[in-house]
Amino acid sequence: MSPKPKSDILVVEDEAQLRRLLRSSLEEAGYTVREAENGRIALGEIALQAPDLVILDLGLPDTSGTNVLRAMRPLCSVPVLILSVLGHEDKKIEALDAGADDYLTKPFNGGELLARLRALLRRVKPATAVERVFRFGPIQIELASGQVLRDGRTVKLTATEYRLLRLLVLNHDRVLTHSHILRELWGPHATRNVNYLRIYMMRLRRKLGEDVDSPGYFQTESGVGYRFVSEPSPALN
Repeated sequence: MSPKPKSDILVVEDEAQLRRLLRSSLEEAGYTVREAENGRIALGEIALQAPDLVILDLGLPDTSGTNVLRAMRPLCSVPVLILSVLGHEDKKIEALDAGADDYLTKPFNGGELLARLRALLRRVKPATAVERVFRFGPIQIELASGQVLRDGRTVKLTATEYRLLRLLVLNHDRVLTHSHILRELWGPHATRNVNYLRIYMMRLRRKLGEDVDSPGYFQTESGVGYRFVSEPSPALN
């Protein structure tokens, strides 16, 4: 389904063949596309007119994609989907912690790319549009009161479980790294306690009625972190 109105996407990628492939797929899906083959051109394009979304390769010829990300954040806060080659997990995590919203590992499926773009663009709302009530499946979260309901019945969550749930749903469709979540919930000295976080995620999934072995809304990004998917889709599983 084509976006309405057309969203402007900046593709930052040094491989000309991949840029052409991305342009063809994105334009066929109804997006407008701009291209940049290195970080300098990318930052110029962003300064000229901020796009609606940036697809950013981490391995650029003049600088790293993470450096581009850090430089662009003072200019705009648009969603950023990073492209990473297999095996660069540490670079991927660094980019996510620097403010990227999602990632794809090369080579990737075109259908999955479009699904992730749609999910990221759904996140983009005016700053004032913070919903008081958040619903997904049988779950209803009253953000003002902190009450969580499942099929109309109160779900008893600990304060930490609720803060974890709130953090994930308010950043829906975005990958949050283990270190980001741990820092937000327990402070800067807790960023290595990944096993502790896994226990809380398992408890939260069970209380919300999710199969911990086959999660739906709460996705595990292996070795990276977690993502709350507002509209589960086979393309995102």
